[in-house]
Amino acid sequence: MKKYIEMILHYNYWANRRLLVRAASLSQAQLSEHAPTMWKSIMDTMAHVLGAEWIWRQRAQEGVSPVALLNGDKFGTLEVLQQRWAEEEAAMLAYLDGLIDADLNRVIQYKNTAGDTFERPLWQILTHVVNHGTQHRSEVALYLTNFDCSPGDMDISIYLAEQDD
Repeated sequence: MKKYIEMILHYNYWANRRLLVRAASLSQAQLSEHAPTMWKSIMDTMAHVLGAEWIWRQRAQEGVSPVALLNGDKFGTLEVLQQRWAEEEAAMLAYLDGLIDADLNRVIQYKNTAGDTFERPLWQILTHVVNHGTQHRSEVALYLTNFDCSPGDMDISIYLAEQDD
C-alpha cells in the first residue's frame, strides 16, 4: 500500500507544479481575478489546495487539528505561494518516507475546522489529499485555459508515462 500512496502523492505534486508553471505566465491581476466556480480566484484556489495539504499533514503527522486553513492572503504573490508549497511538499514526502505499510492503516482522530471529531485511517486521509487537489486543479486548469495558458493533460497516466522515460 505504501508504494501506491507514494505514487499518488508524487503524482499530486507533479500536477501541482504543472499548474504553478503555467500560472507563472499570468499577471497578478489575472491570478487575482474573481472566478465564480473557485475559491474566489486562481491564487485563492491554489492557496486553498496548499492549505488543505498542510492541515491534513498536521492532523496525521503532528496530531494537531488546526482551526483554520492557511490564509491565502498571506501569500501575496505566486512566488511566495510556490515557495511555501515546495516546503509543504518536502515535509509531506519526508513524513511519508518514514512510514511503513502498517502505519497507513493507523486510525487518525482529528477535528475539522468547525471542531467536529472524526476518525479515518491514514491511507484514506492521504488519498483524500490527492482527490481534493484533483478537484481544484481541474477548476484552475479551466481558468488557465481561458487565459490561453492551459497546463495540458494532467492525467495520472501522463505522469506515469513520464516516469517510465
